[in-house]
Amino acid sequence: MDEDLVFEDKPREACGIFAVYGHPEAARLTFFGLFALQHRGQESAGIATADGHTVRTYKGMGLVSEVFHEEHLARLPGTMAIGHVRYSTTGSSSLSNAQPFVVHHGEEYYALGHNGNLINAQSLRRELEDSGSIFQSTMDSEVIVHLMAPHLKRGIEAALKAALQRVQGAYSIVMLTRNSIIAFRDPRGFRPLSLGRLNDGWVVASETCAFDLLGAQYLRDVEPGEIILIDEQGVTSLSPFPRMPHSHCVFELIYFARPDSQIFGQNVYLCRKRFGHALAQEYRPDADFVMPFPDSGNYAALGYAEESRFPFEMGMIRNHYVGRTFIQPTQPMRDFAVRVKLNPVKPLIAGKRILIVEDSIIRGTTSRNRVRYLRENGAKSLHMAISCPPTRFPCPYGIDFSAKGELLAAHRDNEEEIARFIGLDSMHYLSLSGLVRSANMNPESFCLACYTGKYPLKPPGEIQKLCFE
Repeated sequence: MDEDLVFEDKPREACGIFAVYGHPEAARLTFFGLFALQHRGQESAGIATADGHTVRTYKGMGLVSEVFHEEHLARLPGTMAIGHVRYSTTGSSSLSNAQPFVVHHGEEYYALGHNGNLINAQSLRRELEDSGSIFQSTMDSEVIVHLMAPHLKRGIEAALKAALQRVQGAYSIVMLTRNSIIAFRDPRGFRPLSLGRLNDGWVVASETCAFDLLGAQYLRDVEPGEIILIDEQGVTSLSPFPRMPHSHCVFELIYFARPDSQIFGQNVYLCRKRFGHALAQEYRPDADFVMPFPDSGNYAALGYAEESRFPFEMGMIRNHYVGRTFIQPTQPMRDFAVRVKLNPVKPLIAGKRILIVEDSIIRGTTSRNRVRYLRENGAKSLHMAISCPPTRFPCPYGIDFSAKGELLAAHRDNEEEIARFIGLDSMHYLSLSGLVRSANMNPESFCLACYTGKYPLKPPGEIQKLCFE
């Protein structure tokens, strides 16, 4: 098991993307935009800028604040930029796979940042390599650039349309040329992407929290299947694909997105509180108070407390200054890591009946360790409410649980069996109907495949993260 996953047993998402057009400090704005999107990827960060003549890029491994310093931004002139933070779902975590991915073809530069996962990338890559294409990385994203290449003489619009007709899966993408920004989203809209205005310029981001940091105005979402071109003529919108049913990833609302973001037309904070309200309507064991495992369970726990009238307490306090690479590959150090990240308020815990609210459980290892720690500190009884249904099926669309064997609920038939594994007196998952109803959206607009196994786009078998290595 990945050491970081022992540290934080949560789903991992693909990436965060950002773009700005028409600002003299484009690189600096992109730095701050990526800073706001850091939660979407912590493996690598990169920025590419354009000044009308050339495209420059800088990227590195680590957090945005670790990769970029003043001297790096000073070497990225231009009024246009795109940026990317990565968590790898296809391709290893290495500098060669850091984005934006930049190529020079003909007399033009193309830089690309991708959030999502292409489910037919393996077959497309084999086809392209058989016809002579030479790949620079092991990312699925590079396939798009190679599919565009034969059609670029007809213009970038025609090339994009031709390439995107071939790919299947989840993609929210920003692209940079010497004179333009292009943003586009797959026809089912798996991943979020928003368009905003900043003075006389334009911004695009995975989440609106990046707009808030910059003082930009959120205008609208980039529509599923839409291609937006931003250049000196302004904004041009293209809709080259037949309309398809939407398949918004519900995990964005449950866990991935920042609570201060607006995605899929919903405020994430308020949505998570509604999940908590629905949980309290379905499940209410005897408890002295409700508490989250911070920070992911905070907002559903607030909603649960409002609905149930149970007192809300922060029974465990989080240390926010624990490094990403703290975990060591030994069991005693893994146990110690649970304690160094979350520490209980012991007089509050001792002798109490406690209801824990979590947003999700994927593998169960961290929850099990935390529950054991609460028992060691004298909790009388421990119950858990999870603000989503049991995750039983792998995700091929950009969440890093691509193997069914990794999922705690995949091989356990009921809540009682899962509760015993974690060490709880009882537990309850939010029902699928409760989840969809609380989201306040069209029930048919979500991808719920990780709960139901009904994939909106059938994956071609098991997708391996390192399939191109």
